[in-house]
Formats: sequence, C-alpha cells, structure tokens
Amino acid sequence: MRLRFVMTCAANAYLFLFIQVVAARQLNDRCVYPTGLREEMARKYPGTRPIRWEDLDAYDRQQFQKGMGARCPGLLKVNFYGDGKPTWAIGLVKGAGSNRRVELVVARQLGKEWEMRSLLTFDGADSPVIMSQGPGEYREDPGGTTIQAKNPVIIFINWGSWAFTWIDGQVRKIMP
Repeated sequence: MRLRFVMTCAANAYLFLFIQVVAARQLNDRCVYPTGLREEMARKYPGTRPIRWEDLDAYDRQQFQKGMGARCPGLLKVNFYGDGKPTWAIGLVKGAGSNRRVELVVARQLGKEWEMRSLLTFDGADSPVIMSQGPGEYREDPGGTTIQAKNPVIIFINWGSWAFTWIDGQVRKIMP
C-alpha cells in the first residue's frame, strides 16, 4: 500500500514537471522574429535573443500572463511610429548573472531594410517584459510635463518601469 502511494506521488511529480517543460517550450516558440528580421538582429546584435518565458521569475511570469496572455515577453509588434510599417519592440538579453545585459530595441521595416533604434540598455539579472498602451496623455520624464502620445507607447517593465513614445520626430521617455 505504501509503495503504491509513493509510486503514484512520483508519477504525478514527473508528469507535472514534464507538462511545465513542454508548456515553457511552446511559449518560447512564440519568441520568433518575423521573416528577415532574425538575420538583421544576428548581424547587428550578435549573441542576443529576445527575452523568453524562462528569463522571468514565477511572479513576473504570472503577472505578465494575466495582462498579456501567452505571447512572447520580449517581442511585440506595435505601430510605434504611426506609419503602419512593420515595427517591433524587442527586449534583447545577452549573457547571464552579473554579466547579463538587457536592451530595448525598436526595429522598423523600411522596404527590404530594417531600421534599428536602441532605446535603453542596462546591466543586471532582472528581465523586463514589453507591453504597449494606446495613444493618450502621459507625463514626460524627468520634466513631468504632460504630453499627448498620438501613437501606441512601448512599456518596458520589471521592478521599475520605462515607457517610450514617438512625438515630433523623436523618441521621448514618459511615465506609464
């Protein structure tokens, strides 16, 4: 009787872990660059990859999934410039532990070429996620003045948060 109980517990634990690994792998499959962008990212940002589910701790994973579902936490299509051209916000990660570097890049397709713009880089073990909010009123950082974002804004968030918008031909940092 006791052996049966132990075997049942062991089988359930194994099944639970197997399902977690399969689910994480399926979620990471969503972190795939669109056609043509992968090659450009490999050339301009060698050794990097989009932030994936396994880069997040359990709490961040749960919070992100609540608000954004099962999409990739480091890759988001967003009409940042308001011109309708294919544009992606990409949270890149390179290295591990104290040698880890995270960077927020916006890539916009202009014909056959990709225009890249780095918005933020920092060192550390934390992995932020990319989200977006619609056009609207936001407070500019550090001045605190209110500005009107005409296009969707990019939010790069973890323990702190950063948000960016495109206004009058320039990227502006705002408070989400």
